[in-house]
Amino acid sequence: MRDVSRRGMLGLGVGAAAALSVAGCSSSGSSGSGKDGAKPGQTTQAKPIGDGSTEYTGKQPNQPPAPEKLEPGQKPPQFVVFSWDGAGEIGNGLFPRFRKLAKDHDAAMTFFLSGLYVLPESKRRMYRPPNNAVGASDIEFLKDKNVKLTLQNVREAWLEGHEIGTHFNGHFCGEDRALNKGSVAFWTPAQWDDEIEQAMSFVTNWKTNTGFTDLEPLPFDYSKELVGARTPCLLGQDNLLPTAKKRGWRYDASSKGGLQIWPTKKQGLWDFPLQMIPFRSFETLSMDYNLMFNQSKNSTKAPPVNYPAWRQQATDAYINGFKRAYETNRAPLFIGNHFEQWNGGIYMDAVEETIKRIADEKDVRMVSFRQLCDWLDAQDPQVLAELRGFGVGQKLTGRS
Repeated sequence: MRDVSRRGMLGLGVGAAAALSVAGCSSSGSSGSGKDGAKPGQTTQAKPIGDGSTEYTGKQPNQPPAPEKLEPGQKPPQFVVFSWDGAGEIGNGLFPRFRKLAKDHDAAMTFFLSGLYVLPESKRRMYRPPNNAVGASDIEFLKDKNVKLTLQNVREAWLEGHEIGTHFNGHFCGEDRALNKGSVAFWTPAQWDDEIEQAMSFVTNWKTNTGFTDLEPLPFDYSKELVGARTPCLLGQDNLLPTAKKRGWRYDASSKGGLQIWPTKKQGLWDFPLQMIPFRSFETLSMDYNLMFNQSKNSTKAPPVNYPAWRQQATDAYINGFKRAYETNRAPLFIGNHFEQWNGGIYMDAVEETIKRIADEKDVRMVSFRQLCDWLDAQDPQVLAELRGFGVGQKLTGRS
C-alpha cells in the first residue's frame, strides 16, 4: 500500500455566502405501483402522515432487483456511491442537473438533506441546537423560493429511486473545545438524538412551518426512510453511533480517512467512510471540498485561468480512485459532494464526467448507501470477510 499524505483530511463544506473558516454545506417521472389514475409514485391508498407534509405511498419505485448472493470465488460488482451533503436547491440548478444525469446513466444516489433547508428563516427560532443559541446555524437558511425548490427536488429524487438521508441541521464544526464549544464534535448521544428529532420534525412538518399550500407531500414516511447520515465536517461519529443504533439506522458515512477496502461495521452499523484517493503526488479524501482545498486553499473563486487544469485534476482523481478499485479489490468507492459552484463549477463538471466515463463499464453499479447496505446484508459473512482481506490496490485472486 502506498504512502498516504494526510493533506485535506476533513470532509468540510462551505456555504455559498459563508467564510471558509466556518465549515458549512451548500445549500423525470417514474411509473407508480398504484391503480390507473394515480400520480407517479403514488397509489390511491396513499396515507397522509401528521400534517400531511409526508405520506406513505407504498414501496419506493425504481429500485434494483433483490440482491443476489455472491458465490465463493465470484468477483463482486464494482459499487460506486455518489452522495450529496446538504442537498439544498439554492437556485443554481445543480440538484435537477444531477437527478437527470443519474436517470440518464441508471444511477441511484444518496442525498443527505439538511433539516434547516426546509425551514423558513422566519421560523429559525424553532431550531434549538445543542450547546448553541436558539436559532443559531453555521449554514445559511434558504430563501422561501429555494425551500420550495428543495422540497420539490427531494420529492422527485425519492420517486426516481434515490435515498434521502440526513446531514442534520446547523452544521457546527471545530475540534478545539475552547474555541468551538457548540461543535458537533462534543455532542453527547442524547444531544445527537435531539438534533435528529429536530431534523425529522422540520422535514415532516414543513407544511405547518412554511404555510405552503401549492406543493405536494413528500411521498415517504421519513421515520422509516431515514437509515443513515453524514455528520458535519465528519465530526462526532463515536457519540452519534449509539443513538443511530437505537433508532434502527443501518449505516453511517461520517468516518474520515478511510481506505479503498471493503467496509466493515462499527457499533453495529455499516461504516462508509470518505476514502483516500490518488490526487497529484499524494492522496486526499474523495470529496469536492478536499479537492478544492488542495487547489485553492481558502478561496472558492480562484483566478479562472486555473480552472481547466484543476478540472482535469479533479476528474483524474475520481477516475484513478475508481480504476484502482475496479481493477484490483473491487472495494466500493464513495464520493461526497455539495451543490456548489466552487471555482467556476469545475468539481461538478468532474463528477459529471466521472459518471459518464464509468457508467458503461462492466459490472459497475452506481447505487445509494441504502442499496449498498441491502447488498452487503444479503452476503455470506465469510465471503465478505475474505474480500476485506484484500488491501488497497491488491488484486483479487482466484475469482472470475
